[in-house]
Amino acid sequence: MDFRISVLATFLVGALMLTTASCQETYPPTDMTRHSIIPRPESVVATNHTFVLDEGLSIRVEEGNETFKKEALRLATILKNATGVDFDVEEGNEAAWFGNTLLLKKPAENQPLPLSGYELEIKERLITLTASSPEGVFYGIQTIRQLLPAAIEKTGELKTPVLIPTGIIRDWPQYGYRGMMLDVARHFFDVSTVKRVIDYLAYYKLNTLHLHLSDDQGWRIEIESWPNLTTHGGSTAVGGGEGGFFTKADYREIVEYAKGQHITIVPEIDMPGHTNAALSSYPELNCDGIAPELYTGTRVGFSTLCTDKEITYQFVDDVVREIAEMTPGPWFHVGGDESHSTEQEDYEYFMNRARAIVKSHGKQIIGWDEVAHADLDETDVVQFWSKEENALLGVQKGAKLLMSPSKHAYIDMKYDENSRLGLDWAGPSEVDDAYTWDPVTLMDGIEKVDIIGVEAPLWAETIETLDDIEYLMFPRIAGIAEIGWTMREDRRWEEYRVRLGQHRDRMKAMGIDFYESPLVPWQEQADYFMNIELTDEGDE
Repeated sequence: MDFRISVLATFLVGALMLTTASCQETYPPTDMTRHSIIPRPESVVATNHTFVLDEGLSIRVEEGNETFKKEALRLATILKNATGVDFDVEEGNEAAWFGNTLLLKKPAENQPLPLSGYELEIKERLITLTASSPEGVFYGIQTIRQLLPAAIEKTGELKTPVLIPTGIIRDWPQYGYRGMMLDVARHFFDVSTVKRVIDYLAYYKLNTLHLHLSDDQGWRIEIESWPNLTTHGGSTAVGGGEGGFFTKADYREIVEYAKGQHITIVPEIDMPGHTNAALSSYPELNCDGIAPELYTGTRVGFSTLCTDKEITYQFVDDVVREIAEMTPGPWFHVGGDESHSTEQEDYEYFMNRARAIVKSHGKQIIGWDEVAHADLDETDVVQFWSKEENALLGVQKGAKLLMSPSKHAYIDMKYDENSRLGLDWAGPSEVDDAYTWDPVTLMDGIEKVDIIGVEAPLWAETIETLDDIEYLMFPRIAGIAEIGWTMREDRRWEEYRVRLGQHRDRMKAMGIDFYESPLVPWQEQADYFMNIELTDEGDE
């Protein structure tokens, strides 16, 4: 009796597998190399077959790997949101015996991957995503999203079955720091807006968001020991509009949300210049003890903390301490730019004391390139934005460089003279300007080992809404992301602009108000990317 049941079961399983295989053969082949992945991966090898994502997909994670399971649940949520189908996440070290499987696992000991890297191997019935860390899994998931139709980004719009091209992608970033700066001081942006920006950065595998939290026009982070910074200093914005600030609960929410997307928050308190909002809130921080009026213009370089008062350093210590306690990342940005009203000797004295305060709270400093005149060492970072001599001075002192050349990386610049938003003092900066530069070859005297990464600052003098952010951010941020991720020899403008053009429908599906540059061949998603429906006979 047991023998007959065993034979029958074997026959049924074989019949089911044969049926599945024969159905799969009715799907057309797909070419992975024709799909636009940004940033461009280290290597893509197409095998020109098709994986079919349908309701029977099994998502599996190696037994006991809870961090990978969290990433698998993220993918299941993305797929459910787009298709309405509940995809279960199970533990298992091998493919399911029936149906198609997506398996997340760590690499074998003899096949190591860089910590942030991943390998995506897609066969006709099995997708294997291999990574050394949850971060690597996360980046692999972003690539899977880009291999799927743009409808993956819209609720309920993706109909199964969906075709995924087969092949092997091996991928990892060339720089550890890949970021964007958002200025919330000139105009304030609330928690929901910042979260949306974080989503965009994560999609293109950027891993850092630098928040410019204070400036002449506004103080945007609650400091309990100096409460007037926000009640008074945070009350206005450029043009005299409504201000705003993050409570500590708001800031912690942003930090935690970013962490969930594998993004580090870098807080910046600009000092000793760009401090009018603080000086207006606390007159004792001024050398004359008189509080200036709140400022709502866009002029720079006129304000400075009083560098020879001890109360100034108590203020810096309190501010850094309270923010550092809420910030798990390694960096604290001390600003340091355009402090034209501070004597050079006083500037250097102040920055050295500020640096020591930051270090006393367990953080490393980043400063705009003027900070190179302070006493630096290999633990410090100079953010190059303007003067090459400052960047070179920082390197001579042993500091690392974060590359943000204003001519190329400042995404608050106008695209051209007809742009509806943006400034033009360093520009205009079209999409090709943001892409056709390299951190290593930008100036003589530096090498790749001197550079931690790239960052695209977005200053907020001319922007007030999420749509405004999107217009200046996209599509330039995608090019900055590729510079930070992809090797120089694999980046070519003529090839990139075509891939970028294929992201038109993705940005539209995500609701992004992007600038349709005339330099990019924007195109509708090709037929072979779209969902297909089969007749009863198995034909398209």
